[in-house]
Formats: sequence, C-alpha cells, structure tokens
Amino acid sequence: MYSIQPAFVSIIIPVFNDNQHLQICLEAIAQQTYPSEHYEIIVVDNNSKEDVSSVTALFENVVLIHEPSPGSYIARNRGIEVARGEIIAFTDADCIPEPAWLANGVKALQSEPNVGLVAGHIELFVSDSNYPNPFELYETIALAFPQDQFLANDNFGVTANLLTFKHILDAVGLFDETLKSGGDKQWGQRVFAAGYKQLYAEDARVNHPARDTWDALRKRAVRIIGGRYDVLKSNRPSAIALLTDLVIFLKPPFRFFLRTWQDTRLKGPRQKFQFTVVMLRLRWVAIQERFRLQFGGGVSERG
Repeated sequence: MYSIQPAFVSIIIPVFNDNQHLQICLEAIAQQTYPSEHYEIIVVDNNSKEDVSSVTALFENVVLIHEPSPGSYIARNRGIEVARGEIIAFTDADCIPEPAWLANGVKALQSEPNVGLVAGHIELFVSDSNYPNPFELYETIALAFPQDQFLANDNFGVTANLLTFKHILDAVGLFDETLKSGGDKQWGQRVFAAGYKQLYAEDARVNHPARDTWDALRKRAVRIIGGRYDVLKSNRPSAIALLTDLVIFLKPPFRFFLRTWQDTRLKGPRQKFQFTVVMLRLRWVAIQERFRLQFGGGVSERG
C-alpha cells in the first residue's frame, strides 16, 4: 500500500476515569491499516481514580504518561511534549476510530502544501437507533460534531478527530492550558490566522457514542459554559462588556426552538416533546452555571 516510507505519527488520547471506553478505543486503533511500526499511542492519564495502566498494558505501541492538573487541553499538551511523531493525531478515549482513520487522515494532511490541520468525520451513534432515549436523541441532533461546518464557519475542528504536523504546533503554539472547553476552537483559529490551510476528511472517520444519561449531558453543558466564560475572561472585558454578553446569553433561543419542531429527524410529537424538555433543562443548567461563574466567583469545572 505504501510505496514510500510512511510518516511517523503520535496519537494522543487524554483520559479521565474512562477505562471502559479507552479499551474499546485502543482495540480499534490496533486494527488500523496504517503500519503499526509507524505510529505510537500516547495515553495521558488526567489524574484518574481508575488504574489506567491496567488497560494500556494490554496493548503494544502505547506510552502512558500522567498529567495531574485537570483539563483535556493541558493533558494533550503533555502528550505533545513527549511525542516523537512528525504528525500528531488527536482522538478521545470514548471514540472508536475506523480501520482506515489514520491512513486517510495522514493522506489528507499530506495531500496539499501548507496544510495546517485536517478535521476528520465524527459519527455519533446510539445504543438502539430505533428507540433512542431522550438524552441520546438530543445529543445526536443538537450536539453533533459537523466538522465540515466547523471548518467552513469557524475555522477549527474538534480534537475528537484532528490531525496536524508537529511543526504547525511549533509555529502557532500549543493549546491554552487554562481552558476546560473550547481550546480546540481557539487553537484552530490560530492555525487559520497564521495562513495555513484547513481540510475536512470525510473518510478519516471515528465513531462516538451519544451521551445517554442526564448526568452526562449536564456535565458537558457545565464544561462548555465554563470554557466559553474562560475565553471571554481571558480578553479582560470591562464590567459593561461582561454584562452585555450576559444579556445576549440570556436571550431565549426561539429560533433554535422553531428549528427543532421543524426537524424531520424528530419523529412525531413525542420525540419533539422529549427533545424540548431536555433542551430546557440544559438551558437552565447553563444559566445557573453562568451566574455562578460571573457573580459567585466560581471556577470553571471540567464537567
């Protein structure tokens, strides 16, 4: 398949108390069509209570390192520091890369000059496609990862499926370690601002299970609101600017509500009602978290 020497790739996977999914992820990576001698897997234990080594010891090509400070971006940075690859591939412990993921991602990254990043496809799936529960239903419709749209509209790709060159990281810098969420967007926009191309690779695919419990969705909402607030605060806004942003944040999502009831993926009034209830509950969680951060002096959580 490879007529020339393949590039050496470092796959970086942060993990926090998720041994079950991590093992599934590593099993999928072991099935990659890319030559195993040309990649390494760096698992970064982000201070898990679980014994991550009990999983990583089952696989070859895996390096386990530790990062005690909370946050996936600081964990990814620690992985980058020890990475030997000229190409860096990011995925998450709860993702399941398809066999050609790495080969197709590397091919896209090397397909043109001056490419700064490749965002691969992320497919959300539910445990039973005929009967998704309300939380799975909400995530697959409202919280999916349309990487092509992220690139086209906001110049970034999420780190659940992202490839770049080590020299790009050297040029634009690593992820912002202070962020619990949104660091991939901030980093991708730095890559774009530096003049590098950004490509979408539909055939570099990973599968991602939809969150299927209220607690999982709530934690995600808390993490995202905290990340957005941290980005806002990093720009040192005035009190008026903070208040203005809060007013905009509190604006009722009428347009989103209307689109929901018109979405053909929601089958009938029952699913639309379930979706709306979850949306309103998450909206309330987001408002509470924003007020806690802005007026309670709280610190953003990892979710």
